[in-house]
Amino acid sequence: MKPQIDYAAVFRALPGMVALLTPELVYADANDDFLRLAGRTREQLLGRYIFDVFPENPNDPAAAGRQETEASMLRVVASGERDTMALLRYDIEDTARPGSWREHYWSPVNAPVLGADGKVALIVHRVEEVTELVRAGAGGGDDRAQVLEAEVYTRARELQEINDRLRRAHAHEREVALALQAAMLPPPPGTGPHRAAVRYRPAVGALNVCGDWYDLVDLPGGNLAVAVGDVVGHGLAAACAMGQLRSALSAACRATDGPARALDVLGLYARSVEGAESTTVATTFVDWDSHTVTYSSAGHPPPALLHPDGTVAFLDGATDPPLAARPEHLPRPQATADFAEGGTLVLYTDGLVERRTEDIDAGLARLAGSLTRHRHADPEALADALLGDLLPADGATDDTALIVLRL
Repeated sequence: MKPQIDYAAVFRALPGMVALLTPELVYADANDDFLRLAGRTREQLLGRYIFDVFPENPNDPAAAGRQETEASMLRVVASGERDTMALLRYDIEDTARPGSWREHYWSPVNAPVLGADGKVALIVHRVEEVTELVRAGAGGGDDRAQVLEAEVYTRARELQEINDRLRRAHAHEREVALALQAAMLPPPPGTGPHRAAVRYRPAVGALNVCGDWYDLVDLPGGNLAVAVGDVVGHGLAAACAMGQLRSALSAACRATDGPARALDVLGLYARSVEGAESTTVATTFVDWDSHTVTYSSAGHPPPALLHPDGTVAFLDGATDPPLAARPEHLPRPQATADFAEGGTLVLYTDGLVERRTEDIDAGLARLAGSLTRHRHADPEALADALLGDLLPADGATDDTALIVLRL
């Protein structure tokens, strides 16, 4: 028989200092060690704002514990990711003697607890009390202990400052890269009666962003080229490589007689573009008169063709290695599929369907199922439905580009 576990009792008995706070930084609970070592009762904590309970020592002009603790917790709320802080000095006022402060050194970790909606519902605030360790003199006298204490704390503050500078630099680079990405991925051009919708969703939080693109290119005779691509890498470097490849493919589609030849030209060009190696691309040429889609893929997930009856065909008959991935240049294959008026062509990048813990076939099956369920939606609504059905509620770890074209 499965034992009944009182998780509230387990939480209170946990060794070490652990508290739970709301996203507004209000105490929701604290275990027994936290109460004992912090010198507070449960009634003094619960329902109160953290810095009302533990204000910063006004007698220490160099105090930065509140600022750093607050910044760490707000990062957890914003990103949904764990944040480990450097060694921190945070003096605690003695409630029995107001105005009397006890020196403390903490090593805190803040971690999120996600709710059913994927947003942060609670912050787990775990603190290692290391005051005595910092004060220990490794066998020396009081002077040696004070020197060691000062040195350990100084080094920790230096590491924290370096970490903060790196975090700010990364955030700035990400903002610039996303702005560049947005400038190079405009709304779709007019396609006459054939409506199109495009979407770009950056990865949540961190590095793997700004390498995906989409494009719709008017072709001679009133036809249309539709393409998506994914540059390996992240940040400004990936965004810059993406911009060069997107422009080159747009020109190649206009100047060649099919998607395979366009990818041939792009593959040769990619050999001269830093960071373009192993880029994946799928390119389709839509011929309205013959009701055909001619396609070619350089290592990219297959486009999906949704028929009016709800069946889905993946265009996987002309797949080749990614750009510049093999030492010799060989002509690329292409294939053709028929479509009926009222069908839908969907091109996407791997962020929509790939998950680290499963085979890509599972993601493709989810995509096909979503397309069938929403087959009567217009392109804008269908694009939103696909993102809602397929992207994780707590955000994707890879960026995603998507094109939905009504045929």
